[in-house]
Amino acid sequence: MNLYEKIINKKEKIAVIGLGYVGLPLAVSFAKVTDVIGFDISKDKVKNYLNGIDVTKEVGNEALKETTALFTSNEEDLRKAKFHIVAVPTPINKDKTPNLNPVIGASKTLGKNLAKGSIVVYESTVYPGVTEEVCVPILERESGLKCGLDFKVGYSPERINPGDKVHRLENIVKVVSGMDEESLDIIAKVYELVVQAGVHRAESIKVAEAAKVIENSQRDINIAFMNELSIIFNKLGIDTKSVLKAAGTKWNFLNFTPGLVGGHCIGVDPYYLTYKAEEIGYHSQIILAGRKINDNMGKYVAENTVKLMIKANKQIKGAKVAVLGLTFKENCPDVRNTKVIDIINELKEYGINTLVHDPQADKNEVFDVYGIDIKEAEDIKDVDAVILAVPHEEYKELTLEDISSLYNNNYAHINGNKDIDDKKVFIDVKGIFNRNKAEKMGYLYWRL
Repeated sequence: MNLYEKIINKKEKIAVIGLGYVGLPLAVSFAKVTDVIGFDISKDKVKNYLNGIDVTKEVGNEALKETTALFTSNEEDLRKAKFHIVAVPTPINKDKTPNLNPVIGASKTLGKNLAKGSIVVYESTVYPGVTEEVCVPILERESGLKCGLDFKVGYSPERINPGDKVHRLENIVKVVSGMDEESLDIIAKVYELVVQAGVHRAESIKVAEAAKVIENSQRDINIAFMNELSIIFNKLGIDTKSVLKAAGTKWNFLNFTPGLVGGHCIGVDPYYLTYKAEEIGYHSQIILAGRKINDNMGKYVAENTVKLMIKANKQIKGAKVAVLGLTFKENCPDVRNTKVIDIINELKEYGINTLVHDPQADKNEVFDVYGIDIKEAEDIKDVDAVILAVPHEEYKELTLEDISSLYNNNYAHINGNKDIDDKKVFIDVKGIFNRNKAEKMGYLYWRL
C-alpha cells in the first residue's frame, strides 16, 4: 500500500503548512475526503479558524465550523502526517530581490518534524531550482534524512485567485510535478482527490516552477502595455476605456485593462524570474520594463489627482482627499503589496491629507502594516477630491450623487470663477462610473 492508498484509507494524514489565502482552501478541501492537519505559526490566525472565523474570506465561516481539519500552531503535530504541502508566501525585499525567508523557515520547521516515507510538495511561488537546490538541503539537514531515499519532494504551483468566487481550487487545472515517476504519480492522485478539473503532470519540478512565474509575468506585461497606452492616450486627450472598447470588437484582441498591479503574485512573481535570469547572466528587457511601468502607476494616479485639483483651484497643501479602497484588488481583504499605498504616499509628499476607507480590509492589519487608520463611511466628508482606487462591490452600488455628498461644498472662489470652483475632482481609477454622466454633473473626472 503506497502513500496515496494510505491517505484515502485514512491511515496517513495530509499536512498543510501555511494557512493563508492558498493553504486554508487546500486544508478545508482535503479535509472533506481525508484527515488533514493545518499548521500556521500565527497563533492568532489559528485561534480565529478554531472559532470559525475566516479572516481570508476564501472559504467562509460556516465551512470552517464544519471542517474536520485540525488547525494547530504546534509544529510537533506535523509528525502525524506523511504528505506535506508547503503554502507559505514568497514576497520580495525592498530591493526587489526574492525573500525566501518564509519558505526557508517552513522548510526548517517541517524538517525537524519530517518522518521517513514522507512526500513534501511546495506550492509557494519560486524561481526554477528553489525546491531542489534550496529547500531539499534544509529538509535533509534538519531531519537527518536523505531525499530520494527517506523522503521525496514535488512542486505544484498554487493558482488560487483571492476574492474570485468562480475560479476556485476545485475547477482550476492543477500543475503537479515530482522528483521521480513514483512521487509524481502519488502527488497527482492526491491532488485529483479535490481538483475536479484534473491535473497536468509537468516533466520536472523546474518546469512546474517556471510555469508558475511566467503565468503572472505574462499577465503583468499585458497590463503594463495597457497602462502605457493609458499614459499615451491621456496626453492625447483620448479616453482609454473607449479605445479598448472599440479595439475589443476584434476577435483576437486580448481583454486587458489598465490598473494598479500589486498583490502577492502579479506584482511579485516577475522579480523572481528576473532575479534568476540575472544569476545566469541575462538581463531582462521586457519583463523589467513592464514592472517599471506598473510600479509607477500609483505615483502617476496621484500626480493626475493633484493636476485636477490645481485645475479646480484647490489649495493643495492641507487638502483632504478620500481614498476609497486599499486592498490590492476588489472584493478581497488582502492588503499585501497593494499599490494604493503608493497613491497615498505620493499625495503626502504634496502635503495632502488622506481619508482612507475600505469595507473589505481588516482595520488592525492595515494599521499594523501601513500605519493607516481606516475610516468609517460616515467619517468620509468635506473632502477636496475623491479617488475610487479599488472597485469593491460596495462601491459599485454607489451613485454619482452618493459620491457628490462626500465633498466640501464651502469653496473659496478664486478669481471669481465659480464654474471652475464648483467642479468636484473625481479619480475613478478603474472607470466603473459613466464618464459622460459624471462630466455633465460637473465633475472633473479622470480615469486610467
